[in-house]
Amino acid sequence: MTPSRRLTAALFAGGVATFAELYAVQAVLPGLAAEWSLTESQATLAVSVATGALAVSVLPWAAVGDRIGRARAMRISALVAALSGLLVAIAPTFEILLALRAVSGAALGALPALAVAHLVSAAPPARVAAAGGLYIAGTTIGGLSGRVLTGAVGGVFGWRWGLVTTAAFVVVAAVVFVVLLESPATARTADQLGGRPAGGEAAKVRLALSDRVAWVFYAQAFLLMGAFVTVYNLLSFRLLADPYRLPASVVSLLFLTYLVGTIGSSGVGRLVAGLGRRRVLAGAGLTMAIGAAITVPAPLWSVLTGLVLLTFTFFVAHAIAATWAGERVPAARSQASAIYSLAYYAGSSVVGLVGAALYARGGWPAAMTLVVTITAAAAVLAFFGAPRRDRPAERQSSSV
Repeated sequence: MTPSRRLTAALFAGGVATFAELYAVQAVLPGLAAEWSLTESQATLAVSVATGALAVSVLPWAAVGDRIGRARAMRISALVAALSGLLVAIAPTFEILLALRAVSGAALGALPALAVAHLVSAAPPARVAAAGGLYIAGTTIGGLSGRVLTGAVGGVFGWRWGLVTTAAFVVVAAVVFVVLLESPATARTADQLGGRPAGGEAAKVRLALSDRVAWVFYAQAFLLMGAFVTVYNLLSFRLLADPYRLPASVVSLLFLTYLVGTIGSSGVGRLVAGLGRRRVLAGAGLTMAIGAAITVPAPLWSVLTGLVLLTFTFFVAHAIAATWAGERVPAARSQASAIYSLAYYAGSSVVGLVGAALYARGGWPAAMTLVVTITAAAAVLAFFGAPRRDRPAERQSSSV
C-alpha cells in the first residue's frame, strides 16, 4: 500500500470511529427519554454535551498536535475515546451518562481538529480533494454505522445493548486507524509552508481568525451542521409518534440515508471540477433548505425524499468547506482546521438544542423553519463570500 493510500485508509477508519461513537446515541434518544422521563430537549443533551465538549477541545488538540505531532495526537485521541465510549452504555443515571459523553466528546476532538490539516500537509496536492472527500465519506459511514447498529440492536434488546454493540465496532475501527496512521517525516508542516508566526500558538490562532474568507467556511460549518443535526436528532421522535408509529428498529433503518452522503462526499472532486467550489458550496446549502422543506408534509415518502436530498448535499458542502478552510491559512493550518471543527460542533450543540426547543413548542414545522432559514443563509453567504476563483494551488487540488 502506497503512503498516500495508507494515509487515506487510516483517516477513513478514523472518520468511521469518530462519528460512530459521537452520534450513536442519537438513534436511541427516545429510549433514554422513556427510561429517565426526559423531554425531547433534555434527551438531546446526550448529543449536545458530546459535541459541545468536542468543540471546546479542538483548539487545545491543535496545540497538542503541533507540539507532539498530529499523527501521535490523533492516535491517543482515538484510543481514549474508544475506551471511554464503552462506559457510556453502563451509566446508572442520566447525569453520569452526560458526564461520560462529555469525556468521550473531548477525547474525540483531535481527529476533527487535525485530520484535514494532516492530510493537506502530508498528501500530494493533486490528491487532497479526493482524499479529503474519502475522509468525509468515512465520517458518513461512521455516522451511518453508529446510528443503524445502535438503533437496530437497541430496538430489540434495549438502548444499552445498542450502545455496547456500537462501542465494540468503534474499538475495531480505532485500532485500524492507529495501526495504519503514519507520521511521515516528509510532511509539509505549517512552518515549512507559510513560515512560523511570531508569538507561537496564540499568533497562529489570531492568524486563522484574521482571514475574512476563512470565516465564510467557519460559518458554513456552524449553520449547516447545526441544521443537519437538528433534523436527525428529532427524526426518531417524529416517526415514533402519530401518525407514523413506526417501530424503533424500523426508524433506525432510515439512517441508511447516510449512504447518499457517502456518495456525495466521495464524488465531490468531480462536482468541483465541473462547476467550481463556490457554486457547488452555495448550491449545496440551498438544496439543503429545499430538502428540509420537503420533509414538512406528512406523507412518509415526502419525509424520506427531503431527508435524502438534505443528507446528500450536506456532505457535499462539508467536504468542500472543510478542505477549503484548511487551505486558506498555510502558516496556521491546524488552527484553521480546528476553528472550522469548533464551529462545526458548536453548531451541532447550540442549533441542535434550539431546534429541539422549537420542536417541543411547535412540532416538526417549527424546527424545519429554523433549518430552512439557516441553510438558505449559508447558501447566500457562500455565494457572495467565497472566492470566485480558486488560487492556483487550490485549482490543482480540486481537479481530481
